[in-house]
This record gives sequence, structure tokens and C-alpha cells, in this order.
Amino acid sequence: MFEMIPPELLLVVTSIGAVFMGIFVMVMRTKSAKKPASVKKIVLPPLFMSTGALMFIFPFFRVHPMQIFEALVVGMIFSTVLIWTSKFEIRDGDIYLKQSKAFVFILIGLLVVRLVGKAVLSTSVDIGELGGMFWILAFGMIVPWRIAMYIQYKKLADKTKSAVPS
Repeated sequence: MFEMIPPELLLVVTSIGAVFMGIFVMVMRTKSAKKPASVKKIVLPPLFMSTGALMFIFPFFRVHPMQIFEALVVGMIFSTVLIWTSKFEIRDGDIYLKQSKAFVFILIGLLVVRLVGKAVLSTSVDIGELGGMFWILAFGMIVPWRIAMYIQYKKLADKTKSAVPS
């Protein structure tokens, strides 16, 4: 099915999609900082994203084991930047995600790196494999980030509970 679409068009369409997803994430992150955080809000995004693994049912998106490893490592490296900028604070007895001034710029930077990487790699890697690799990269980025957020949230929640007189 995808083989009938010119690779250049697929590259443009998927890049535009990545830009819109980046904007969506920035808007959602800004909105979420105005509401108290919860375990559910931290854990659900990677679970929802995991459904994207179904793409690997189709041979068009399958990647080689070394590409899986490379994409995971790059995703984990990128996650350190997100972990570094994600901090919680207690306001009015609730736990909120702090608004980081650097977060938007970091997301834009990651998006630019992704788009440049995609343009460069598209000359040597099939577009389907590339899509699979970038999904693995994104998943390898979001899972460690959300685990770190969960650990930080739980520590703060436990500290908040122990500070409340019973």
C-alpha cells in the first residue's frame, strides 16, 4: 500500500505530522501544568503510545535488531533532557508539574533534530523502517521520562502525606 506513494511525499507528510505532534505536546504540556498532576496522568501517555507498536505487524515498518538498539539508545539519551526539565512542586496542597522555561525550547530542539535525522536517514533507510525507528526512539524517550516523573511524583506525594498531621 505505502510502496505506491513516492518516498519524498511520505517524508514531507510524516515531517508535517511530526511538527503538528510537537505543537500538540507543547500545548498539552502547558495546559497540564495548570492542573494537579496524578499517577494516571503520568502513566497513561506511554500506555496509549504503546498501541503504536501494532505498526510492526506490517513488514513495511519492521526494523533490524541493530536499528532497534540504536533507536532505543538515542531515545534514552533524549529522555535525559526531558527528565532534567520535569520537576514537580507542591501548590495549595496538590502536586503540580513546574513550568520549565527551557521545556518548549528543548521540545523544539528535539523536533528539529528528529526532522534533520529523518531527512538524512531517509536517503539510506526505507521510509517504513524509518517510521518504525522513530517510533522506537520516541517510545525509548517517553518511557524513562515517565518512570522518572513517577518516581519523583511518588517521593513528593509520600513527603506530602507524612507532613500532614493525622
